[in-house]
Amino acid sequence: MDQRAASDQVVKTEILNRIALRPCLLSRMTLGFAAGALTVLTFPPLSILLLVPVAYSALFVGLRDLSFGRAFLVGWAFGLGQFGFGISWIAESFYVEAERFGAMAIPAVAGLSAGLAIFPAIATALFAEIARRGAMGSLLACLLFATSWTAAEWLRGHVLTGFPWNLASYALVDYAAPRQPAAWVGSYGLSFLTVFVAALPGAAVMASGRQRLTVSLMALAGIATMWAVGTLRLQSDAQQPPGVDLRIVQGNIPQEEKWAPENREATFARYLELSTQPGDFDVLLWPETAFPGFLDEDTEARDRIAAALPDGRVLLTGVPDRVPSEDGTRYFNTVQAFGATGRILTGYAKHHLVPFGEYVPFRGWSPIERLTAGLGDFTPGPGPRTLALPGLPLVALAICYEIIFPGHVVDDLFRPDWIFNATNDAWFGTSIGPEQHLASARMRAVEEGLPVIRAANTGISAVIDANGEIVARLDTGETGIIDARMPSARPPTLYASFGDWMLLALILASWSWAMAANATARYRHMRKTVMQRCG
Repeated sequence: MDQRAASDQVVKTEILNRIALRPCLLSRMTLGFAAGALTVLTFPPLSILLLVPVAYSALFVGLRDLSFGRAFLVGWAFGLGQFGFGISWIAESFYVEAERFGAMAIPAVAGLSAGLAIFPAIATALFAEIARRGAMGSLLACLLFATSWTAAEWLRGHVLTGFPWNLASYALVDYAAPRQPAAWVGSYGLSFLTVFVAALPGAAVMASGRQRLTVSLMALAGIATMWAVGTLRLQSDAQQPPGVDLRIVQGNIPQEEKWAPENREATFARYLELSTQPGDFDVLLWPETAFPGFLDEDTEARDRIAAALPDGRVLLTGVPDRVPSEDGTRYFNTVQAFGATGRILTGYAKHHLVPFGEYVPFRGWSPIERLTAGLGDFTPGPGPRTLALPGLPLVALAICYEIIFPGHVVDDLFRPDWIFNATNDAWFGTSIGPEQHLASARMRAVEEGLPVIRAANTGISAVIDANGEIVARLDTGETGIIDARMPSARPPTLYASFGDWMLLALILASWSWAMAANATARYRHMRKTVMQRCG
């Protein structure tokens, strides 16, 4: 009887030990949520670079020994922390018409954050499942983690309409040298490098002995390499500047006042007054929907614009447009070009529309209204387009939200010399949203090797050179103009030529190198073991 009791006690002790060693899901999810929230501090406007390895290493360590389902939940908690805080500024847009949409603000942001958190969850679940099925060294584990993360970010930028906001690589946007590798591998490729290097300290913590030293040295080498490559690009010569003088107008009209009929004349007069301040310019730039009406139908307004434009000068302005069709009137969000005669020279229609802002997905099925004023949903334009304007370098247009999509801003067949981003961030007040939006524009400049000129209604208007550096800016809430010389373009980057194929090449090269290194290490270990046995 005593022997049986002793046996039962051994079994109970073993069960209790296994329970104690089993990862606590709640604690791991809490760790994941906190790490995700930390990533928000790595993005503009704070850009605390030291927190990048802290956040991703914490997640990497927190996924140790987890099953597919548990890793999914930890990754989802990470995403909930990242997006719950990172896109909280979206709530501001619901309070523009608070009586209609204010009650939806918190549920909408919470629901969107929970949905977007699925993408980090997919990444962590994929990583945990593959890591659990086969033994791998720390280096391979970090590469698998970075690959899974980048694949999920790429999916987030493409599934449904896509939302590639706050990619991991945007933690580097305020640092001149580290952001330059995007010229070769794009923002998704730079996310791969960022997450790989950021996970290495976590791998070093879990390693021991010589392997810990190796992984630590690899982290330092990765940082040094990214910095060195970026510095070399910054030191290389750009093309000659085009000799074009810009004038950007920031009218700073509050969103709740912009479309009120009684404010229309005051809004238009403010833009004309700012545009005619002393100084010379070749191109005048107004933001998205700067003119609160259909400018091509308003002869008097065009005459007033013509009077404000010196001979040979061009105005690029955001305006709504409408076209009759057999199915009824079609509405477009456009940028139109006007000459000194007041005649429309050319135009561009936004092709990547904002869900629930410019159109309602599944209209007829969804009870949700559009958040923006208007007579109907906008119709998307045909896609990226390069415009030729008299006396100016070729220009690509990106209206507001379109600038956040890597590789989808420039027409691949007709490379422009600069990018004009007309936007209206008045929806987001003085939140962190405009700073994060500006970060996307800066990364497009690096990827394409082109200057990005940004005109925003309430800010942030900016002149960004082809290295992603801000040459001049008007901050949120400021009223005024920017007079500046257009920065020069650089020769086409590898990313501009090959797009996300460069990301695939980077991942394949990294995996080939890591697997070869891993095989060599295994061979040496096996050889050493055999020699010891035979000795």
